[in-house]
Amino acid sequence: MSFRDLILTSKQIEEMQGEKRVHFLNPNAERIRKSIGDAVGLSRIGVHIVHIEPGKNSTEYHKHYNEEECIYVLSGKGTLRIEGEELPFEKGDFVGFPANTAAHDLKNTGNEILIILVMGQRLDQDVADYPSKHKRLYRNNGDWDLIDFENIVDPRKLPHR
Repeated sequence: MSFRDLILTSKQIEEMQGEKRVHFLNPNAERIRKSIGDAVGLSRIGVHIVHIEPGKNSTEYHKHYNEEECIYVLSGKGTLRIEGEELPFEKGDFVGFPANTAAHDLKNTGNEILIILVMGQRLDQDVADYPSKHKRLYRNNGDWDLIDFENIVDPRKLPHR
C-alpha cells in the first residue's frame, strides 16, 4: 500500500457512493453512510460521514458498555437525546461518549439534510443496551446475541450448587 492510499481528498469523499443503512431495531433510523475510515484501511476505529434526512434518526437509542464513540455536526441541525433529555444539536456541535456513560441517539429535526461525522471504536467484544426496546446486545468476534432485559440473568444471584 502506498502512503497515497491513506489520503482521501474532498473530491474523492464527495464522489464516494454512500451506503443506505437502516438500524435493525429502528426502521426510522435510515441514513446514508460513507465509511471514510474503511476507505483508507482503518479497522480498529470506524469513521463515517452520515447523511440523515429530515424526520429520520441516526440510530436506535443506545449505550455502549465497552466502546467509545463521538459525533460532530458538519451541517444541519437536530435533537440529541442523551439519558432521556433532549437537547438542540447543530453545525459545529460535538459530543463524546466514553464507554459506559450515556444512552443516546440523534434525530434530524431540521428542514435540510443533517450531515454528521461519527467515529467509534471497533472492539472484538462489546455490550450495548437499547433502553427503549428493553434489549441488550452482546457482540463477540462477529457473533451477535440480542436478549430481552427480562431474560438477563446475573450468575452471582443464582443458587450455589
